[in-house]
Amino acid sequence: MAFKLKNLIDDKTSTHIFKNLINVLFQIHRRTYRCKNINYPDVPCIFALWHAHQCGLYSLKDRENISIMISKSRDGDMIAYAVERLDFKTVRGSKTRGGSTATLELIERLKNGESGAITIDGPKGPKYVVKKGIVEIARITGIPIVPMSFYCGKRGWIEFKTWDNFRYPIPFKKILNIYGDPIYVPKDADDDAIEHYRKLVEDKLFELQERTEKDYKKLLKTKGNK
Repeated sequence: MAFKLKNLIDDKTSTHIFKNLINVLFQIHRRTYRCKNINYPDVPCIFALWHAHQCGLYSLKDRENISIMISKSRDGDMIAYAVERLDFKTVRGSKTRGGSTATLELIERLKNGESGAITIDGPKGPKYVVKKGIVEIARITGIPIVPMSFYCGKRGWIEFKTWDNFRYPIPFKKILNIYGDPIYVPKDADDDAIEHYRKLVEDKLFELQERTEKDYKKLLKTKGNK
């Protein structure tokens, strides 16, 4: 059946279908999610999150002043369509397609006082490996990187069979988002320093994920940003 359906629907039509499906999923969750933020930053920053954890973006505040970098791909078109309807801004590009233009556009917005968000192992992996682009952007702008991690319990999401094992939270499930301390990259950082900060962001993301999974129920009971 899957083979026949694929042959009956062209790429343009299937993209349109999936684009609207993803938008519906995002909109459903927008109206049903419950999220608790821990250590939410009070300064403009560059949010760093894993590609699989994109639904953690639901927790971000002041969305009209946050630009999300999304690849110029078919999958990226679908995600961009959805997040723009959640009131976020987008910049489109990746390492292989339009990356330089997107990076310059994001840098300009950051310098104008906005925040940004980057799925730092996207758009195609390898999974859980931070790419150095976010560190270069932080160095140029002076805007700190803030690692973020979301979790909603062991059975709180649907996991898709994609390269990143994308996680979609079950509606009405309590989401916990934890933010790391801002990481500032010196403007004179050389290649060795860039690698140091790249690894630091990666380590902090793993630490945050371990903490959310270990202390999920306990942290939900603590006082924190709502």
